[in-house]
Amino acid sequence: MTRALFCAALWLAASAASAAPSCDRACLERFLDTYVAAVLAHDPAQLTSERELRFTENGQRLALGEGLWHTATGRGGYALKLADVERGQAVFMGTIREANTPTILIARLRIAYRKVTDIETLVIRNREAAEHIEEVGAPRSAWSEAVPVGDRLPRAELVRIANAYFSGIERNDGKGHYPIADDCARFENGQVTAGDPARVSARAHGRADGRVVGCREQLESGVFYYVTRIRDRRFVLLDPERGLAFAFAFFDNAGGDSRFGTLVDGRKVENGPAIPWTWQIAEVFKIERGLIGPVESVINAVPYGTVSGWSDWRDAMSSEPKG
Repeated sequence: MTRALFCAALWLAASAASAAPSCDRACLERFLDTYVAAVLAHDPAQLTSERELRFTENGQRLALGEGLWHTATGRGGYALKLADVERGQAVFMGTIREANTPTILIARLRIAYRKVTDIETLVIRNREAAEHIEEVGAPRSAWSEAVPVGDRLPRAELVRIANAYFSGIERNDGKGHYPIADDCARFENGQVTAGDPARVSARAHGRADGRVVGCREQLESGVFYYVTRIRDRRFVLLDPERGLAFAFAFFDNAGGDSRFGTLVDGRKVENGPAIPWTWQIAEVFKIERGLIGPVESVINAVPYGTVSGWSDWRDAMSSEPKG
């Protein structure tokens, strides 16, 4: 009798778990919309969240309602919404108004049982970059297009391929493995820094020198030799249906002698910062047929060695991917 009751209890628990309210793509995107609306209203109560919710802004643990919640003044003109239905993760990459100034906002929400349990945000107060992002109007259609069912990759494979991009930039010597498609275009802080700007938008800003340099061509040249470490690579959102991998990471630039290098073509060059600093980055990759196509990122200059507030010290200093 006891065994029967025990088995019945297990069955009821399993049934309750399977009947737990799920949050599909549309549901996750609604949470992002609600989050932005709540920030603009300066009212955390508008957000359905766990009491013990964890919230960070630019790596700092804050009480919900602090930081941008005090200073947001209006909607932005660009919004890319990403969803990981399997893990209940949603990411907003876009712009907002802070003190009536265009500002870049990245917000990651974790949703469980239709409640927000984690909020991780980057607020990048770079008006020029925010304005350039808004000039393109809308995100590339590739971000919302499904990959054919037969070509979809498992989550671990999406991490492996996207991580090869980070590994290719870390101590870049032009000799690594670069799984990048010919039509790759990287849209970074409102500027197309690699690939054809027309692949992003007819209104997209290209490189200041006007040259069109491919994503793979850059890595094969060794031009990123000065990036000494790419650490805390957290692949927090994966979307096999659309072939997307979104990650947070830190690019450490040691400065000093690391500025001097030799490119693959033999040229001696000086590049990178003179003093130590770190780029805090949020980046999404579109992966099809094993190759990286569209790339979109935002970067923020932060003190050297800054950590995310979401990893322990060992992981924060590691170049190993987590996802």
